[in-house]
Amino acid sequence: MSDLHPVQRPPTRVPSYVAPRTLGEALALKAEHGPTARAVAGGTDLTVELDRGAHTGVELLIDTSRIAGTSDIVVTDDEIRLGATSTHHDVVANETCRTEALALAQACLEVGSPQLRNRATVVGNIVTASPANDTISALTALGATVHVASADAVRVEPLHDFITGFRTTTLADDELVTGISIPRISGDVRSLFVKSGLRRAQAISVVHVAMSVAFDGDTVTDATIALGSVAATIITAPAVTELISGTTLDADTCRAAGLAAAAAATPIDDLRATAGYRTSQIATMVERGLLAIGRGEQAARWPERPTLLRSSARPDEPADEAPSTVIDHDTPIEVTVNGSPVSAAAATGVTLLDWLRDEAHCTGVKEGCAEGECGACTVLIDGTAVMGCLVPAARAAGTEVTTVEGLATDGELAPIQQAFVEHHAVQCGFCTPGFLVSCTALIAETGTPTPDQIKSGLAGNLCRCTGYRAIEAAVATAAARTGGERTTSVDVRSAS
Repeated sequence: MSDLHPVQRPPTRVPSYVAPRTLGEALALKAEHGPTARAVAGGTDLTVELDRGAHTGVELLIDTSRIAGTSDIVVTDDEIRLGATSTHHDVVANETCRTEALALAQACLEVGSPQLRNRATVVGNIVTASPANDTISALTALGATVHVASADAVRVEPLHDFITGFRTTTLADDELVTGISIPRISGDVRSLFVKSGLRRAQAISVVHVAMSVAFDGDTVTDATIALGSVAATIITAPAVTELISGTTLDADTCRAAGLAAAAAATPIDDLRATAGYRTSQIATMVERGLLAIGRGEQAARWPERPTLLRSSARPDEPADEAPSTVIDHDTPIEVTVNGSPVSAAAATGVTLLDWLRDEAHCTGVKEGCAEGECGACTVLIDGTAVMGCLVPAARAAGTEVTTVEGLATDGELAPIQQAFVEHHAVQCGFCTPGFLVSCTALIAETGTPTPDQIKSGLAGNLCRCTGYRAIEAAVATAAARTGGERTTSVDVRSAS
């Protein structure tokens, strides 16, 4: 079995699922089941790994996303505290994160696609502990600490101690990460995240860099430079801190700092890049990043209104009737699909995509990649766009799900569907259902999206034969016909 490629291995079908209502209940379950239970919140990493046959021996998924308050971002005088289920888009939409922890907000906006960022959590990023995970370098630069709990104890440790190696952490079988704290620092402290990838969206980092620099006037007093995708873990570059401290970040200093950072890395050759290319990228990215920070331009590329494709009411907030009993293969779940109640079992060990197709008979939801890359399975959960292939089916219990079949009303095409017809925005049509659902969320959020908002809003949907100009034109036409009215309200104004 070990000789098989990951896509050839039979999937791991976890037979039972539970969504505890309290942290205490979740910790008791971890204590009882130990390594046979895996915690899941967004599920965007774990779902793919299970589908590839990883994590054998798992008997229970503990979904923490229905625990009240765990998605909150709490700001005190001393810290910014991210909850265990705070998503990347929660960070992007939070004003304090954007102004005081900009590097983290920028990193979160680079993760995957809008649909994925609506589910993926920052805590999940650090528990996976890949050096390519964008937020880990930002959190390292910002001096983050990790809060961990078991049924018997709690502990707090620096992030750099929590991650012990490539995809390894100090997390024990009976523990859960309950939050991440970022210290609030007074004075002039500027942070920045920059990333190099093989494409403009949904790119795994070739190299990424996060930096936090403190100033007294124009003079650097302290700095942390964190480098990702260049070693087994995120590394820092103390030589750069020493070199730039006491300077004003002039061009020569920034160039020398880039070379010092490159010397600190030990990158590998892989499918994404050679070691030599990564080394060259580090030097350039650190130099340019420091120059931007020195000029106070760290937020210059932050979009005025990032596109989230989500409802103002987050789908991860627990409903009063959210179940805490264990669901198995024979337990029916109740889901409102396209306005009609659906009750069906077979919701464990499968994704929402599979359940919608096999049990709710919504065959318009397509499987293109089964790993959150193509967007063909995009659906709305309580008005928020997600990838159906990355959501455990049982997580949809008690929610309202909209698929492409639910867009038309009374036999009349929705404005976005009619606009797709008029602009010939379809060729083979396989990707079209996902595009239509994403476009629906985009128009609901923005009213009249700008060209940049259209591009970013559809970055999670791939079309391999038509191209995007006709699709973008269709969005503009449909938005105009709906009168530019927004049906969601999320404040994501500029960090600058």
